[in-house]
Amino acid sequence: MHARSTLIALALLAAGASAQANNLLDQLKEKAGEAASANAQGGTGSSGGSALGNLGSSLGFKMPAVGSSTIGNAAGVLQYCVKNNYLGGDAASVKDKLLAKITGQKKQETGFASGAKGLLQGGDGKSLNLKGLSSKVKEKACDYVLKNATSLI
Repeated sequence: MHARSTLIALALLAAGASAQANNLLDQLKEKAGEAASANAQGGTGSSGGSALGNLGSSLGFKMPAVGSSTIGNAAGVLQYCVKNNYLGGDAASVKDKLLAKITGQKKQETGFASGAKGLLQGGDGKSLNLKGLSSKVKEKACDYVLKNATSLI
């Protein structure tokens, strides 16, 4: 009888831990939704005029800085975003203009290859793998890169 009580107690404990993990996940999703809503309503963050910078900080991270030292990576991420239909319009043109700036620069070309696989690398040493994000957050990340990359042309 004692073993049965122990099993029941362990099952209840496991169920409680699972519920707590789900609650944490729900909180993270809620924060992401709030940040996306703020951006849709015209809110701006501190990173390139996008609320995605605020999204990152509300989830405990900061978006990687896109700048002149990461032109190749930004071009690669734009290719990833266009290929996966997160961006359209002039994103391909911006990517092509960035690529024209880095031709023959080995470090920038390596950054391009990483970006084309969905890895956003910032000049500040931070990185973000887009593959692990939801579609809505990927769209926001792609918009963030496009806005910052446009200023580098």
